[in-house]
Amino acid sequence: MNPARGLQLAKDLIAVFVGVLLFPAPASLAQTGSDNPPGRVARISYLKGAVSFLPAGQNQWSEATLNYIVTTGDRLYTDRGARAELEIGSYTIRLWQQTDLTVTNLNDQIMQLGLNQGSLRVSVYQLPEGNTVEIDTPNGALKVERKGTYRADVDPNGNRTLVEVNDGKLEVTGGDASQTLESGQAALLTGNNPVQVQFVDIPDRDDFDKWSDERDDRLRSSRSAQYVNAFAAGCDDLDPYGSWRMAADYGPVWYPTVAAGWAPYRFGRWVWIDPWGWSWLEDEPWGFCPFHYGRWVLIGAAWGWLPGPIAVVPVYAPAFVAFLGGSAFRIGVGTGLVAWFPLGPVEPFFPWYHYGDTYLQQVNITNVRNTNITNVINVTNINDVHYAYKTVATTAVPAKVFSDGQPVGHHVVSLKPEQLAKAQVTPHPPANPTSRAAAPGKPVSPPPVRPAHIAAANRITHAATRARPVPQAGRTPPQPVPRPPTTTASARPPVPVPSRPGPRPVPPPLITRRPPPPSPVPFEQRQRAMMEHPGRPLEPQQIENLLLGRPVGRMLDREFPPHPAAITRQPLPVGPPLEPVKPPKLPHWNE
Repeated sequence: MNPARGLQLAKDLIAVFVGVLLFPAPASLAQTGSDNPPGRVARISYLKGAVSFLPAGQNQWSEATLNYIVTTGDRLYTDRGARAELEIGSYTIRLWQQTDLTVTNLNDQIMQLGLNQGSLRVSVYQLPEGNTVEIDTPNGALKVERKGTYRADVDPNGNRTLVEVNDGKLEVTGGDASQTLESGQAALLTGNNPVQVQFVDIPDRDDFDKWSDERDDRLRSSRSAQYVNAFAAGCDDLDPYGSWRMAADYGPVWYPTVAAGWAPYRFGRWVWIDPWGWSWLEDEPWGFCPFHYGRWVLIGAAWGWLPGPIAVVPVYAPAFVAFLGGSAFRIGVGTGLVAWFPLGPVEPFFPWYHYGDTYLQQVNITNVRNTNITNVINVTNINDVHYAYKTVATTAVPAKVFSDGQPVGHHVVSLKPEQLAKAQVTPHPPANPTSRAAAPGKPVSPPPVRPAHIAAANRITHAATRARPVPQAGRTPPQPVPRPPTTTASARPPVPVPSRPGPRPVPPPLITRRPPPPSPVPFEQRQRAMMEHPGRPLEPQQIENLLLGRPVGRMLDREFPPHPAAITRQPLPVGPPLEPVKPPKLPHWNE
């Protein structure tokens, strides 16, 4: 598409886009903002060595995968010599070897982490008003009070925790104990009822500290931050894999270094991550930011990525695509096919998962750069939208490839122009995930971690009912802990290395200020409950019913575009055999 054509397309679709943003949500969707899925997520931004991952609601550990989404209830373990990094908006979390971490709670206001053992560093580049960062350990809950860099080390038996504030301010609580640590201070926490706090010198910097500083410097020096909101996860990954150029009709556009025949959302796989359901997991190491924020644009013969407005933190989406279906589409290409294409610069994104009031506007506006909206048109038929890339960038694969979470690139099916012309946009792919699609990688043996304490709420000590960060009238406030001479604890306390395998003493539960959310519904139970509506994630009231042991109940959300029951339930006729397409050879990052 040449620039003139792109400009004309933008003019044609601006009105449609505005209509989408103002299209009233169905009554069943007009919920409060808290009913929205999180607008920020944690993504695995760095891996080295053997890193294991336990998705929430599952009991099978898997290999961790770069760019995989980490959500509430997920657990990570770094083996001997391994390390990992998570990016979460304005926060970065880094795990050193033999570290067991659970993401206890993660949404747009709260980041709560459970450190069962090992070494953790947290960089807080900005702490927005109303946001909470909490790190729970067996010897105290750590609440970050302002931006800065922090470190916590927990020994495997949970007997002691070393807390360091390199820069910033942090409050330690546990039972009736409360202690504030400022920049340059460290404390050794022992016990749990009550917690004993003793000031120590910050130990000498080790390889973990140096590596974390290098990663922070990499983020600060990113060239792409000139064009992308700095809190769009993966922004810094763009620098070594492409270049920025100005486009007359779009402004700054990032062009990746790719092989001929490359197209967006074609080299990777579909995975199932609640609450969004089907989510794109890219093969490209640079792919997180361009596939979950902004829009792709075809200029001439080159694909470029167009970010949203730089001054606005974008809302995460599992994939900015539209799915294809309809009876004519299925008759023409046979049964068991799932197809999708990337959305253009001003084309509306309709989520296939539950969302509340304002979400439709937020997820579109923050990911589209558009400043000249003058017309308002309500969208009544999504298939009247003239999608730019439906006929030039559609990817189709057998349904089993899709539902199993298999790599897409080597299973692409060729579609004829007349088949694409008849295809209709559908609200979601009619495919339920297998257990393989709900895991980041291959199954692995359980790592040598102690029992999980975050998943079972009744095993967690809720310090929120006993902590007194503010002295109450009529009570004696906790006394400050005297700081010992500077000669105390000049070296980092050694962390014993657990054997593999072997019995271990039952460790104390984690101490928390904020009670964690309830344990998630097991994946197998959710999988069975989705059989009536394949491909649709369960809605909040259905999840609540399962948690309470009640029947799942019916779905309340009205889909847009509509999804006629006849299309999903009638027997599908058999068509001509599928034609495999040989994928192009990709650059070194996919070899």
